[in-house]
Amino acid sequence: MNQQNEHDVHTDPAAITDLTEVASHEHSGWQRSGAVTGYRANRTLPLRIELARQLRRRRTQLVLGFILLLPFILVVAFEIGEANPNRRSGGFVDLATASAPNFVVFALFVSGSFLLPMVVALFFGDTIASEASWSSLKYLLAAPVPRHRLLRQKFITSGLLSLLALTLLPAVALAVGVFWYGTGQAVSPAGDAIPFGTSVIAIGLSICYIVVHLFWLAGLALLLSVSTDAPLGAVGGAVLVSILSQILDQITALGELRNYLPTHYAFAWSDLIATDIDWSNMASGALSAVAYGTVFTLLAARRFSTKDITS
Repeated sequence: MNQQNEHDVHTDPAAITDLTEVASHEHSGWQRSGAVTGYRANRTLPLRIELARQLRRRRTQLVLGFILLLPFILVVAFEIGEANPNRRSGGFVDLATASAPNFVVFALFVSGSFLLPMVVALFFGDTIASEASWSSLKYLLAAPVPRHRLLRQKFITSGLLSLLALTLLPAVALAVGVFWYGTGQAVSPAGDAIPFGTSVIAIGLSICYIVVHLFWLAGLALLLSVSTDAPLGAVGGAVLVSILSQILDQITALGELRNYLPTHYAFAWSDLIATDIDWSNMASGALSAVAYGTVFTLLAARRFSTKDITS
């Protein structure tokens, strides 16, 4: 009986037509490539949605909130202490209350060793590892969001959040400094004094340099983030490498080898607070950071593209 039915199907033109229509209907929602009709990879995981999602996270709000409060905390510390606003010599700490620009330089100086690197490491190190720890990474990729797009959108979002944090601190510090210490000249530890307008431009260039310099740490944190399912391990690992590099940079016995440490030129931006600017250290620091950051980012992309996602 079954053989007879199969024979009828193959020989009856009407049956063949019916089967063709059924097959066409069943596959009408699929392209030849296997993707659903209307699916566009470049429309998955929109940047605005990912950015809004990260801004709603408690850790993002706490980090940005602390950065917002830090200048006020520094002002309170100086008011409680015995700061001399008329001081015209000394280091960055001694000159912090001389003017608003000096206050901004001091805020960047005290936060440049740990706070700012930690913020960048947090945003980049937590980005992929947190999804893996929540067991949501495999579902994102099954949505489907292509791996290269997922990594790119996460990278851009982390970069925007880091840029927000790195600009928020000096912007708030400048506003607070103008209110408390006035729009005086920026005085460098070397004794140079530059007008307020010029010092604001110098601060803007300093922020640009800090952003470029911390690219190496962003790449490293991203590499660690795609290599582990523990966000704390990725963030902590990147911060520890930064601290270790700073410690090694203090060992003068290493000689010129210190020039190859990623944090060696971390404070080269301070050369901008001068009447005659020396760009050599900033150029070397930017080149070093871009080289390290590019290598780490490429390794992260390669690692993520071949990684077996199980969580």
